[in-house]
Amino acid sequence: MNKRRLLCIFLIIVTAFILHGCLTVSDETTETATGKESVSTTEITTEHKVVIELSGTSILESETSFDNSEQETTMALPSEEEFLEEQITAILQNMTLEEKVYQMFIITPEALTGYKTVTAAGDTTNETLKKYPVGGLIYFAKNLLNAGQTTEMLLNTQTYAKEITGLPIFLCVDEEGGGVARVGNNVGFDVPNVPAMQMITDEKAAYEAGATIGKYLNELGFNLDFAPDTDVITNQLNSVIGDRSFGEDPIIVTKYGAAYSDGLHSCNILSTFKHFPGHGATEGDTHEGFAYTSKTYEELKESELMPFASAKDTGVDVIMVAHISVPNIIGDNTPCTLSYKMITEILRGDLGYDGLVITDAMNMGAITKKYSSETATVMAVKAGTDLILMPENFESAAKSVLAAVANGEISEARIDESVRRIIRVKLNIEQY
Repeated sequence: MNKRRLLCIFLIIVTAFILHGCLTVSDETTETATGKESVSTTEITTEHKVVIELSGTSILESETSFDNSEQETTMALPSEEEFLEEQITAILQNMTLEEKVYQMFIITPEALTGYKTVTAAGDTTNETLKKYPVGGLIYFAKNLLNAGQTTEMLLNTQTYAKEITGLPIFLCVDEEGGGVARVGNNVGFDVPNVPAMQMITDEKAAYEAGATIGKYLNELGFNLDFAPDTDVITNQLNSVIGDRSFGEDPIIVTKYGAAYSDGLHSCNILSTFKHFPGHGATEGDTHEGFAYTSKTYEELKESELMPFASAKDTGVDVIMVAHISVPNIIGDNTPCTLSYKMITEILRGDLGYDGLVITDAMNMGAITKKYSSETATVMAVKAGTDLILMPENFESAAKSVLAAVANGEISEARIDESVRRIIRVKLNIEQY
């Protein structure tokens, strides 16, 4: 409970006691211009009901009334949610447009600093974060040498970010278990082995996998894991997902994904469901180029979309959108990452997801072979994405969003919408 709330409660309690003390007035004598005039009054009984509420719960109640009529006054303190909204608004109002736009990017430390390989965070990281206060950084195996080096690098980066923006920075990694484990498969680290998701056979094991990974990520200084993979494998020719998925049954994938996410949360690591609307339905690999599914919306809802439809209720922090195309839903081959219909109308509208939405890496072939970094980034923001992951050219991508706001193609209100979500999640990180 913060000082502001304690002060509010104290003032209201004092007010309650003052009101309670106004009990009796009788046989008062008043002096008029013509002399003393005795005025006898009947006793006035004060029974005024004061109720103090905090988040809908009464914490103090004393009853009084005036004559024959009962008057009730409810004095409600702002709820936790209202306090949070006030805090978010205050932070947002103090940010420049440039600062807000940079918060919408998660990039590699190399893209930030210009170095070929980053394994430490010092003056260069600090200075470039001042110039480009990005929302997050993503690390790969080449950045992570051992526990001591990683912990120092992440701690320094987090310290710089908080000093510069007043907010934590997302420190991200792909740590699924099995073959995708930047830390777990790294010889410099002594951490428990977590099997591929396909090998997990019940919810308890899924939770333990998330908690095991979450524990060592938290100790190293990470706060966001791009896991679990909640693709439902419905195309047996799929090669890009393979054993990274919990399997072919959408109900099992949904339950195990939620349990894995809970395991990460138990260690204060943010979770991600990926790859919306379901990479398991495809045959191609978006890392290399075009990939699509011919399924209709109704067909996807029966299977691939089930985990993502549950994401709001299960408290998943982030949904990652795939670059796959769904021509029988949107009418053309635009990647879902760049589709307003898929992100705003379906994911936000139909499925009701209100957490963070991030693109898959924007330097993948499905994007770069058809779109410039500038065009793809503007399209992704217009589609409703909150976070742009690893654009091919970060500086030009950010400038393209700023230019789109300047020329009216994107409203600043649209930018604020995403940054509000980002700030909300970051303030929750601060409570860990």
